[in-house]
Amino acid sequence: MRPAALVAPAILVLGLGGCHAQPTADGAAPNAAEPATKPAAQTAAAERTSPVSGLPIVPLEIRSGGQVHRFDVEVARTEQEQAYGLMNRQTLGPGEGMVFPFPKPRPASFWMKNTLIPLDMLFVRADGTIARIATARPLSLDPVQVGEPVAAVLEIPGGRAAELGIGTDARVSWPGGPTP
Repeated sequence: MRPAALVAPAILVLGLGGCHAQPTADGAAPNAAEPATKPAAQTAAAERTSPVSGLPIVPLEIRSGGQVHRFDVEVARTEQEQAYGLMNRQTLGPGEGMVFPFPKPRPASFWMKNTLIPLDMLFVRADGTIARIATARPLSLDPVQVGEPVAAVLEIPGGRAAELGIGTDARVSWPGGPTP
């Protein structure tokens, strides 16, 4: 065979070498008894990603004062995704945001380095209640913190929480997060 004829099979073998089942979020091996396909609604939701960040997008609800406020939020799960967050974004729609879930509740501290838009940061406890709402200034290096462990931080457009009447009595939920 000519060397060029060997390139395609070699690429195929190398590419397939990376295909294997990944551990689940809790570190356990995937369940072999689970079907390989999911219902269409689950698959569509699982495959919805942000064209800007490439992160998954999930529906998120905030229940406050007898109302339900719905957002489509990007989910930043890894340390790298969480470190980058909404940096360098020019816009964020009124029904958009980003959620930063933690594997276990912990004290959280955020800053606005390279973040060009004002944000409301909602520090969410494990039960979905809000420990603190902070309005953060673009490009500020001042830490925004909460004095207790939280399960996640939700970032939405600055001023949106006040505009919707969302306070610390609200409850936040999303698939894979706290449920009301």
